[in-house]
Amino acid sequence: MKLLAPALALFAVIMPIALFAQNGAQSPAEQRARELVQLINTGKRADMRKYIEANYSAEFLKVPMDAHLGFLSSRQDFTRGYDVVSLQEAKPGSAILLLKNKLTGEHEAIFVAVENTAPFKITGIGPRPPKLPPGEAKARTETEAGRDLAAFVKKLADGDVFSGAVLFAKDGKPVFQGAYGFANKDFNVPNKIDTKFNLGSMNKMFTAVAIAQLVEKGKLSYDDQLSKFIPDFPDAVSAQKIKIKHLLSHTSGLGGYFSDRWEKTSRASVRTVDDMMAIARQDEKLQFEPGTKWKYSNTGMLVLGKVIEIVAGKSYFEYLAENVTGPAGMANTGCFELDRVNTNLAVGYDKQYTEKGIEWANNIFEHVMRGGPQGGCYSTVEDLLRFDQALRSNKLITAESFKTLATPKPELNSPNYGYGFQVWAAENAVGHGGGFTGINSNLEMWLGSGWTAIVMSNYSGGAQPVILKMDSLIKSTLKQAEPIAKH
Repeated sequence: MKLLAPALALFAVIMPIALFAQNGAQSPAEQRARELVQLINTGKRADMRKYIEANYSAEFLKVPMDAHLGFLSSRQDFTRGYDVVSLQEAKPGSAILLLKNKLTGEHEAIFVAVENTAPFKITGIGPRPPKLPPGEAKARTETEAGRDLAAFVKKLADGDVFSGAVLFAKDGKPVFQGAYGFANKDFNVPNKIDTKFNLGSMNKMFTAVAIAQLVEKGKLSYDDQLSKFIPDFPDAVSAQKIKIKHLLSHTSGLGGYFSDRWEKTSRASVRTVDDMMAIARQDEKLQFEPGTKWKYSNTGMLVLGKVIEIVAGKSYFEYLAENVTGPAGMANTGCFELDRVNTNLAVGYDKQYTEKGIEWANNIFEHVMRGGPQGGCYSTVEDLLRFDQALRSNKLITAESFKTLATPKPELNSPNYGYGFQVWAAENAVGHGGGFTGINSNLEMWLGSGWTAIVMSNYSGGAQPVILKMDSLIKSTLKQAEPIAKH
């Protein structure tokens, strides 16, 4: 490459990025985005490393190199490369490219931000929602949506970027369900539709429903102070400030249960809620005044499990079996102890990208010995549909109670989370996701349209493309229904 003359070099430094677009040329941000796509398409980690070292800003390079390489390698693996469709958005200092995934044929978009002066090093990258070209966002019937989902998930499974089970239902009846990959790679045991997958954080919903039942029975109130049940957690003063509603909405000021101390603790010694609380007690302290901020808190949900035990007079696990999973007909759901014999449980797997290629690791020694109120129990896609239907039919709690759980709490600084349920207000949908090494699951209940989208994967991040596809398919069926609604 020829060096620029000094005058031209100076001009390149001071020229506003917006002028590139005005002159019809690619802006530096678009150029960088196209370079990244080419890099992803090669899949060569040595080239990726060299590019990152030379073209990422000093601030962006503070992110560990493994994270940068992991993002690019995972994009190549999940897509087998991209075709660039168009420039979706251009702003001073940033660009979004609309792409087509070569593995699935789906549209995706990637965002790239750059410095304002030459050499315009990259300051940030990440996925963005794609804006489809006119005519591509077609309306679908329910049958077409199920068929399209089946074809999509098969492509992912054939490319070994999805392993797990999927259930797509309308008004409680599946329009598609399927299982893919292996529950145990060591013995080539296939996943089945009734395979039990780890829920991750999804069973926070079960904890919230249990609390709502006790509220309905008059045994506690959302406004009760934690000190009424646990006077000294995390200390006496904080226990008086924290209320049940703060714990449910992640606004309590408590932190994460999975601390450095937990990492160093023998998994075999942690099986009861009291065992879990003993770990949390050693390090937990109030991080902010309850109700003033939102911060996801596994400890908060764990504490609710202890409140349930105190109020109900039985273990959290017994209460769930008798009052939540049992009445809902969820026979394959539970908080199983992993050193016991548990039939039909999927092992979690993590795909690791290395200079030698892809290597697999399981999560057996990374996760909990037994799940609890904050997460880590097991279920199936069929049982999660039963849970969905039990909530919609008021079998577990009243309609008023469910609305309370499924409504955002902006007054508590929780605009996108209710009590134990994530809320997607624009879609009129609620549910919860769960993720950890070798775990990625999600339940979405579209309350206005009757759709239920469930995916459970035993791959790290494996559910994400399926979640996005189901969301887009549901929206496409709503387009189909629009003309009918207008007449």
